Amino acid sequence: MSFNLFDSIRGFLGNDVIDNASNVLGENEGNMQKAVSGAIPAVLTGIMDKAGSGDAGNLLRMAKETFNSGMLSNIGRFFTDNSLISRGTELLKGIFGDRLNNVSNMIANYAGIRSGSATALLSAAAPAALGAIGSHASSTNMNTAGFLSFLNNQKDNILNAVPPGLNLAGALGLSSLGSVGNRLTNALSGIGGSIKSAAANQPGSPRKTNWFVPALLALALIALIWLFMGKRGNKDKNMQSSINMRPDSAIASAPPVTYPSTRASIMVQLPNGTEINAYKGGIEDQLVKFLNDPSQKVDKNTWFDFDNVNFETGSATIMPESMTQIKNIAAIMKAFPHAAIKIGGYTDKTGNESSNQKLSKARAEAVSSALKNNGVPESQLAGAEGYGSQFAKAAADAPDDERKKDRRMAVNVRQK
Repeated sequence: MSFNLFDSIRGFLGNDVIDNASNVLGENEGNMQKAVSGAIPAVLTGIMDKAGSGDAGNLLRMAKETFNSGMLSNIGRFFTDNSLISRGTELLKGIFGDRLNNVSNMIANYAGIRSGSATALLSAAAPAALGAIGSHASSTNMNTAGFLSFLNNQKDNILNAVPPGLNLAGALGLSSLGSVGNRLTNALSGIGGSIKSAAANQPGSPRKTNWFVPALLALALIALIWLFMGKRGNKDKNMQSSINMRPDSAIASAPPVTYPSTRASIMVQLPNGTEINAYKGGIEDQLVKFLNDPSQKVDKNTWFDFDNVNFETGSATIMPESMTQIKNIAAIMKAFPHAAIKIGGYTDKTGNESSNQKLSKARAEAVSSALKNNGVPESQLAGAEGYGSQFAKAAADAPDDERKKDRRMAVNVRQK
């Protein structure tokens, strides 16, 4: 039997959960049932819209983290536990961004409940949706391409579940809900035809039995391996040459920061007993190993790149989903109270260099401020500096996926 995402989430938000929510929030149960019929497709449509807009990788990570956090088994407690509602609201902001108020008001007006009650309900629907996706993704070893294929297969069920009279397109700032499906399809097409073929092997999808499909997949696999090896060789050369372009560098021998091709999640153990969920080989993993290793000396050449901190286009506004990694870095600093770090910001080569310098500095300061807001004392923050695009490798007219590598934030340890 094929997996139906909408039905899976509806199972987590059953009558007993809605009855409990009605009592806690002081709302009519019938109105709350009507609200949940709009909340689930609203959250799923928001996920599809965000995935189709180029953020599928972050969404998939959020989904897996939500599933691993155990939130899914506590959905029934959401309306009596403020900490759970708060965590759900953070996920909700990561999906809708500045459209959240519009979506909450839309659900409230549609169902005849208060806007605060609608937000609370959506804050339970968001982890239910992400947790269900994360569960399915973990059981099928899903990657970003598979995630886009999965959503593309589910989009008709989701969009058909949007109740008549629910102005979801307007709340999301879209001309029609059809554009969500089109954007998702285009994102999937952009990955390549070979990935579309691989989507046929997703659980619940019909399997082709003729010889042509296996042969096509084999050819695609050979092409991908050839392409990967070529890019890997170029990447290694570029990373080696970039060592000399690090800021504050008096010695051109700093090792480049690399990330594994497989983004496996791990639990990083801190000296104070705290555990944080991070990527193996990611900034948290590397930073903790550096701070724990007495043979690693502090210098101005060794920088650790954030791998999940992003900003709204052209601004220093940190995307909500980036707060997970910022909170992880804050937890690391608390566990190493004698350590101090400097934040560096970079942009790509597009636009004016002076503007790029200002933007990169503003972004570095935004990350430093976010760390302070999460409990890192001033004494552990040794400044925030923007380096603009002077160290960028990709040309201004290079494809966006190449220039994206230059748009980054980094950490340099100044004291252990």
